[in-house]
Amino acid sequence: MFWLWFWEAWFDRSADWAAAEADAGDADELAAIHVASFARGWDVSEMEELLRDRAVIACKLMREGRSKPFGFAISRVAGDEAEVLSVAVAEARRGSGGGQVLMARHLGRLAGHGVRRVVLEVDEENEAAIALYRRFGFAEVGRRKAYYAKKDGKRGTAKVMALEMR
Repeated sequence: MFWLWFWEAWFDRSADWAAAEADAGDADELAAIHVASFARGWDVSEMEELLRDRAVIACKLMREGRSKPFGFAISRVAGDEAEVLSVAVAEARRGSGGGQVLMARHLGRLAGHGVRRVVLEVDEENEAAIALYRRFGFAEVGRRKAYYAKKDGKRGTAKVMALEMR
């Protein structure tokens, strides 16, 4: 199922979007996207430290033929498992298909590194992200109450989702 979605997502949107490996040189722009997307965003030094970590795989989302990132996905790999640490797309670019291209590329890179299982947490109120993850075959495996800090000071429940890649 994963590979079907991978190819469909890649070919349907490849004319508009591109996803490539991210590195520490992208830390400023990716941190800005993260800060704008989450109540507790990562600053530049945190992002740079993650991007320098050898166990981290990161992809950035760009418009085809452009270098400015509009989003990213970042995961930490341990053996044949990976945890998605964060996925973010700039608010002005959400809903335009870039998330599918980004996730297809990111999951493909994880698979290329021998990852067989991917887990992530997502705010239970983030319906667009949940729908995206489900399209790739992720299924809910648990919940974490009061996991996410919200911009209004409240705490949100996280759905824990997992994907078994074959």
